[in-house]
Amino acid sequence: MSNYSSRVIYLDSNATTPVMPLALEAARAVMEDDYGNPSSVHSSGLQAKAVMEHARKTACDLLGCSEGKLLFVSGATEGIQTAVFSALLALREKKARGENIGTDLLYGATEHKAVPESLHHWNSVLNLNFRVIAMPVDSAGRHDLNFLADHIATAGLVCTMAANNETGVITKLDEIEKLLKNSAAYWMVDGVQALGKLPLKLNQHRIDYSLFSGHKLYAPKGIGMLYVHKDAPFTPLLAGGGQESSLRSGTENVSGIAALGAVMEALGDGHTFRDHDTLHRFRLQLLEAMKDAFPGLILNAPLEETLPTTLNFSVPGLTSKEILDLFDAADVRVSAGSACSAAKAQPSFVLQAMSLPEWQAASAVRVSFGPATTQEYIDEACKRVRVCGDALRKTCMVTGDIEPLPADGVIQLSFGSSCTWIIADAKTKQCCVIDPLPELNERIAKYMRCQHYQVKAVLSTNSHDGQSIHSKQLESLLGDYLLTTANARDADGFFVDQVININAKECSVMQLGDASLRRITIQGLAKSFSLYLYTHLNQESTFAFCGDALNEGMDDHANLSILTKELSENTLLCAAHDPEKLLVTRLAPSTPCCLEEVTVPSTDLGRFLEKHPGTTMIDVREPYEQQLSHFDVPAGTEVIHMPLSRLANGINHWMSRTEKEGPLLFFCRTGGRSSQAVQCLRRLGHKNAWHIAGGLALWQH
Repeated sequence: MSNYSSRVIYLDSNATTPVMPLALEAARAVMEDDYGNPSSVHSSGLQAKAVMEHARKTACDLLGCSEGKLLFVSGATEGIQTAVFSALLALREKKARGENIGTDLLYGATEHKAVPESLHHWNSVLNLNFRVIAMPVDSAGRHDLNFLADHIATAGLVCTMAANNETGVITKLDEIEKLLKNSAAYWMVDGVQALGKLPLKLNQHRIDYSLFSGHKLYAPKGIGMLYVHKDAPFTPLLAGGGQESSLRSGTENVSGIAALGAVMEALGDGHTFRDHDTLHRFRLQLLEAMKDAFPGLILNAPLEETLPTTLNFSVPGLTSKEILDLFDAADVRVSAGSACSAAKAQPSFVLQAMSLPEWQAASAVRVSFGPATTQEYIDEACKRVRVCGDALRKTCMVTGDIEPLPADGVIQLSFGSSCTWIIADAKTKQCCVIDPLPELNERIAKYMRCQHYQVKAVLSTNSHDGQSIHSKQLESLLGDYLLTTANARDADGFFVDQVININAKECSVMQLGDASLRRITIQGLAKSFSLYLYTHLNQESTFAFCGDALNEGMDDHANLSILTKELSENTLLCAAHDPEKLLVTRLAPSTPCCLEEVTVPSTDLGRFLEKHPGTTMIDVREPYEQQLSHFDVPAGTEVIHMPLSRLANGINHWMSRTEKEGPLLFFCRTGGRSSQAVQCLRRLGHKNAWHIAGGLALWQH
């Protein structure tokens, strides 16, 4: 649980919003009093119908759509489906009558995924075979109006959004309308993010369809609106009981409609929602706090082009997941792009469409607040953000003047499926880096400066594919933090403290405090690999940094015997690539692991700890998360902080535990990292390792 248990600071309002109290009251009143079916002709039905029509009129007055139709639907996705289906069916009918029609279906390249998916779906279902074309955007996210002008003559349907859900970029609807003035193409506008943040007068535009979502503006989920111009074609997507004047059948969600109507009334009352200037001031205040927390922060869209409630940024050297984990530990909720696609670990397609560098698209963070936010709420948000920045500085994720926590042992840094390994000795403040990645080099250099560590060597297990170039780049960035001693470093960058003879072969050895790093060359089929063995005093080799030697270019039968001579079955193998997230492996055969069988549901945690009083709980969150939160466990339960990036340091100790010492129970924020940890231990043969499903997010809830 966070140290800030008083309340969550929710800065993900472009994904959804809490239900406003007055909306909740309106919904409750319908469910308790006006619960009749609006299709019924008795008093209860008429009262429910009156609630619904009052909400419709309020919304129509606010949106300026008295001349068109405003339908209540389940949400924006249904609105999109209905509008696209209606437009495409009308085009098909025109074509069947022999009329000339546009056969290009245009949509903005940064549209919500529901738009192109709907276009492709109905284009296929209706067997139209029209072209579905993405309109490009510039680096600021603005539509390429020249492209639209060149394609307007062949367009049958044009789909744009009033404001982007990821970047907040505002579409120049007036400019698009000028281009469509003499076109027969239908025009659909996604108004979801604009509602409550931009003035909307639909009657003043030639927009054919526009759609809105209640849960993006303080109403419950499951309710939305679809505007249809009086001259636009319309075909019901749902047929049945004839509700909504036979335009959208199905018993109406009256409680949701009442809640949305209450929000619409509040939107027009002049005091519940903040004006544009106030929201802009709030955003600037948040941006300053973000810059304090994340030096070097880069905005992914210009402020002057975006909604005053949205920030989208990237931080060099930090992934979006690291920032989300950091904020979540402090009970601050932000997101990495659209909530509908955030679960898929991919770069933002919106930022890719803007042709931003790949690292920005892959590490973008979206901060968004609702238009009814208060000054006090923003003040608290900024306070939390700065505390998060302090946690980063204390753990050397960013530079600063706060005394850092010491680093010791083996540290794994990852970018995608690639890994860089750092071996650090806190006593001597020396370390070495193995297989550096260009995406992580800046971060590693900052880390060493923050820790005041001297880097004895920057090593590569593989000299091909530019690996040596990456090493040279890091050496250059390290500057004075790269230990330089005359003639001590060989041609491959290995710092030779001594040369020993093993099996009639000379081996170079580098000392790191009470441990040593020994280099062995292994010949593959087409190239050779360097294997680095990390050994503590008077012990067998504990770690072997093997790069890709075990999965690339190796003749397993020929080389396994070489490895067997050098390594024991218990030596932990640390690879340069880990696409399956194994973390570390061994030469010994692995033990199959079924995740479901080693998972403890969060609801069963208490019973598990009662049954196993000797349980050791292991927190695999990163140090900056651990700095920001605490949690309650039963008295006497041992808790160990071992971040996933340093998990390798504890494995040999845990593997030597006897069953009588009790089980190991791993946990993290959501259960993702702890599932990796428990599967690693189980594969290595540990028989009493478990993890908490859902992590702290469900356990503390």
